[in-house]
Amino acid sequence: MIQAFIFDMDGVIIDSEPLHFEVDMETMRYLGTEITKEELERFVGMTNPEMWAVLREERSLPQTVEEIIEYQLAAKIKALRERSYAPIDGIAELLDGLKGRGIPVGIASSSPRSFIEEVVAKFGIAPHFACVVSGEEVDKGKPAPDVYLEAARQLGADPRQCVVLEDSRNGIAAAKAAGMTCIGYVNENSGNQDLSMADRIVRSVRDILVEDL
Repeated sequence: MIQAFIFDMDGVIIDSEPLHFEVDMETMRYLGTEITKEELERFVGMTNPEMWAVLREERSLPQTVEEIIEYQLAAKIKALRERSYAPIDGIAELLDGLKGRGIPVGIASSSPRSFIEEVVAKFGIAPHFACVVSGEEVDKGKPAPDVYLEAARQLGADPRQCVVLEDSRNGIAAAKAAGMTCIGYVNENSGNQDLSMADRIVRSVRDILVEDL
């Protein structure tokens, strides 16, 4: 039996990538330029500071990364609070199954902690998670392994005995770099993601059976 199960959040627990794409495109318009969803797909799984540092340089944006994120994050949290969301199908049952087996569970997400906390509070699932780690709280975000290694440390688990659920190329690369087993979840709303590095690929969270981990 595995020692811990670690979830990515966006596109795995909540189908939030359309929200991220929408707000990021609107943020770019606010900054006086345009970007397409397809152009944003390469950043799925990365932290806001890393994404905006690249875009700021590529587009020669005069605003600081901090100023951009302040606008973007406020818009995302506002939208999250105002709209109706539910956990991705199968997540509640998977969390219950892991709890029933006594397997510690964590979140390792590239989103800011404030956004992560908004999501788990909205869904009422915070008690399920023994740890929450934001990619902005470690030295390097995904695809570097830092966020997953920190989650394993907080869970008291050997990284080699952890299973990760991810929906993005960058996230899977991070999990594998951490030495973890990774399940790739195909979420069409996460854009064109190469999940080939995953140990297993599923199209439904319900296909993940705790007794098989």
